[in-house]
Amino acid sequence: MLARVVESIYWMARYLERAEDMARLINVNANLLMDLPKGVSLGWEPLIDITSTRESYLEAHDDFEERNVLKYLIGEKASPISLLSNLSNAKENARTIRDVIPRESWEELNSLYLFAKENLNAGLSKRGRFDYLEQIIAGNQRITGLLAGTMNQDAGYLFLKLGRNLERADMTTRFIDVRTQNLFEEGDLELKPYHNIQWMSVLKSLTGYQMYRREMQVSIRHSQVLRFLFKSKIFPRAVFCCIAEVKKCIEKLPHHQAAYDQVNALKNTLNETDLATMDHDRLHAFIDLVQLQTGQIHNALNRQYFLSGMIEEQESAQSASQSQTQT
Repeated sequence: MLARVVESIYWMARYLERAEDMARLINVNANLLMDLPKGVSLGWEPLIDITSTRESYLEAHDDFEERNVLKYLIGEKASPISLLSNLSNAKENARTIRDVIPRESWEELNSLYLFAKENLNAGLSKRGRFDYLEQIIAGNQRITGLLAGTMNQDAGYLFLKLGRNLERADMTTRFIDVRTQNLFEEGDLELKPYHNIQWMSVLKSLTGYQMYRREMQVSIRHSQVLRFLFKSKIFPRAVFCCIAEVKKCIEKLPHHQAAYDQVNALKNTLNETDLATMDHDRLHAFIDLVQLQTGQIHNALNRQYFLSGMIEEQESAQSASQSQTQT
């Protein structure tokens, strides 16, 4: 399969996953703000931090007022991470590989993009926001199901799963990092209800609250939530579970050693880290390391299999050769 084709499949999957995660995050944040005790408010600013686009956001906006943030995250054309931008990018990648993916999935993706674009005003309103975002999530789920049930399980499908699971792992770490930075210590009994609501919102951001209760069989405890979201082998949005799926896919690809080594390094990091006694500073440093290693997996895949990575390697080699010649 051509490097250009598998790269488009990979990025289509990443953009779709990113759009779905954004819709989930916005809905959960809205619900969290209604559940917080009177006088306590986290606002919408943390959602900008999750996407790591604070500088880009502040170039266009002076504050973090709800409507400005939602417009930036849902439909602003200049926003590189808006839900609409992600769906547009997914659609464009899918358009170039229409002969590889099932026709029904292309039609579903195109319809989802048109829905998101034509109903943008409803998504920005408090009355219509929830239904709009739920439609986005449901549409993504339909596309995922169509691809799983009708796409040939060949190299292209392996790269589809690689893109989806790497994006999930990255987004899970971002949710945890930003959503936990304002949590209070366990010992503060007066604020314990708020503390539990916050940890529940971390799980709900990833649609993991019910699965947490089933697997862990304990009430909300920060150490158990972290263990579940980082180390669960059966929850599909847990970092370890995502990386395990990535490893299975990479094992089936030729010339996979560089990416395979990076995956094993990340799995070792997850297995060897004790999450039980972490404060936020140590957790933040750990998450930085996990995100760095996730990025290294992507870089290894990019260099070995994708057209853009191959071109970058050639240009780098030519530049180095010219420098040596001039010297």
